[in-house]
Amino acid sequence: MSDTPRRTGSCLCGGVHFVVTGQPKRVGLCHCKDCRKAGGSVYSAFAIFPRDAYEASGEVASYGTRSFCPTCGSRVAWVDDTEVEVMLGSLDVAPTDLVPAYELWINRRETWLHALPGTEQFEHDRPRSEEAEPPAPRPLSDAVAHD
Repeated sequence: MSDTPRRTGSCLCGGVHFVVTGQPKRVGLCHCKDCRKAGGSVYSAFAIFPRDAYEASGEVASYGTRSFCPTCGSRVAWVDDTEVEVMLGSLDVAPTDLVPAYELWINRRETWLHALPGTEQFEHDRPRSEEAEPPAPRPLSDAVAHD
């Protein structure tokens, strides 16, 4: 038996199933407007895995890079060529052993929520790596002036 973690998840109706293998590259929380709107919650909790660690089955629809079940509407993952973002709430085993190490878009965090102790705090997106320049602004709905 392998010591490599294998985590399973699914949408609400069970029409989409996925597996992520290995440890995530990072785990975080996001308070941006897009995450709030996509999940209907005041923040998103997610784990980022290498793209090749993710396998999904079932019919998936997408909106940009966000995928979801077309039957129940559950958000499944955010997928690009190199990484996949899996929502912690979509994993089958709860609570998980995955602990956020950072928070994004903290300027949009609800005043009644407090910073997660021991985490890095970012006003907006986090730089892709310590050596890299911060990423170019994403076309988020937060990029426009808000009240």
